[in-house]
Amino acid sequence: MLKKKLKKIKTEVYALGQHISMSAHKARRVVDQIRGRSYEETLMILELMPYRACYPILKLVYSAAANANYNMDSNESNLVISKAQVSEGTATKKLKPRARGRSFTIKRPTCHITIVVKDISLDEYLEVDFLDSFRWSKKLKLKNKYTAMAYHDVYSNGGVWDKK
Repeated sequence: MLKKKLKKIKTEVYALGQHISMSAHKARRVVDQIRGRSYEETLMILELMPYRACYPILKLVYSAAANANYNMDSNESNLVISKAQVSEGTATKKLKPRARGRSFTIKRPTCHITIVVKDISLDEYLEVDFLDSFRWSKKLKLKNKYTAMAYHDVYSNGGVWDKK
């Protein structure tokens, strides 16, 4: 008699936007409206809301859906926004010249937005035979061929004059 073992499957993917130049409070006002909704409903809400924070959040939702399509082969109709959070980033400081040689600081707040998308059609656990679990772990490791990342210098194009 074979024993059954449960294997956890990845059903969530995320998109992270960092250093978006707006207040975290203003971004949270929009993110609270889309949390827990389906992908299509989220797109309709974000396109019709009159806030400036909607555009970067809309881009992040598109990116999270593209990540889910690429990593899990999931359909967009099965996606749900499971988590959405906004955290404060660093404040960019500028000096504004004032009268009599003085200066005031102007703070431009930034925020980090994380959108997590879950595929509701996938089961979270997969039932695997105990003896086949070793083969499963090897298959899962071999399936992800993009884990090894090569170093790529952004500023050099590999020309003749870039050698040091």
